[in-house]
Amino acid sequence: MADSILDEAYERVSQTGPERNGWLSNHAPMAAEALDRAGRSAEVHPWLDSYADLMTERPRGIARIAPDEWRDPLGDPVRTGDWLSFFDREMVEEPWRAVLVRWWPRLLPGIAAGATHGVIRVGHAVRALLDAETPARVGELGQGLAYWAARWQPLAPAGAGPYRASDPRAALDAVPRVPDQRYGIRARLAQLADLPGWADAAGAVPGSGSPTDRLGDVVEAAVLRYGTHGHGNEVMMVHAATAPNAVLRCLPALPESLWPASLDAGWAASAAVTAAYAPAEGRPAPAAPAGVDPEEVVERAMATGDPHAIKFADTAVDAYRHGAGVPALAAAARCSAALATE
Repeated sequence: MADSILDEAYERVSQTGPERNGWLSNHAPMAAEALDRAGRSAEVHPWLDSYADLMTERPRGIARIAPDEWRDPLGDPVRTGDWLSFFDREMVEEPWRAVLVRWWPRLLPGIAAGATHGVIRVGHAVRALLDAETPARVGELGQGLAYWAARWQPLAPAGAGPYRASDPRAALDAVPRVPDQRYGIRARLAQLADLPGWADAAGAVPGSGSPTDRLGDVVEAAVLRYGTHGHGNEVMMVHAATAPNAVLRCLPALPESLWPASLDAGWAASAAVTAAYAPAEGRPAPAAPAGVDPEEVVERAMATGDPHAIKFADTAVDAYRHGAGVPALAAAARCSAALATE
């Protein structure tokens, strides 16, 4: 029953565009999958009802993108409709895993796409597909890949390493901040190329062990750091955790040869959001509400109605299970409290 509800949700939003107002992401498919995963499938359609006015029609295309002519329209949001049609064809002509493996190394360098929502949407779709392969989920993966391709945006180059066996939380603390934080994410990310220390911070991936362990540690650190630094921007700082977690969710569907580059990109995305939005000073870590558990954290996020609160709670539960424990749930509770007042 839960599977059919998620598929119905994907079908319901399949003719909507990936953005509204020119650049704000359509969070409907991501939040729907997060609610379904949390065992709250009965809440999926009511939440979509509340979000319906924020969805727009799927954009029309301009010209067909040929399989061997993908480079020129990459990162052109005017071609969003063409990219949606392109990946509709791709997902019909080949198994979804083959499409993902071919396009992952093409899209990964542009991980900043849509304020990292491109990779985040793909991560939710892949997690759903790893649970059950259905036409609706295959179609949703295609739409996520199309959005990523249309908004493809590389970060400023990172250094070449070497990898350092340092604590990911300390590494996030060491990320330099962009000097001008008055404008949106594109203006902030544009400053990274000239930011002293950015290349070294972005290239020195913290932690040790396998790429999956290291990405899990980065996600955990970003969740915990939200508890102390999320006030810099309660919405945007969410992505310091959800972007690398999206990469982590895709690894089981990818060959291990792609894991090292995925780790690099996931860390760079987290570092970039940190550089762009983290405040200069942190606040004391939040105390966990009495009796808090994963179910309670999801309930608090749902009560806000905010998709970022829902997705952050989803990632915080992953961090809790990875080893962060109750402090990760406390960070999610702080996020929901902040976004409830937005």
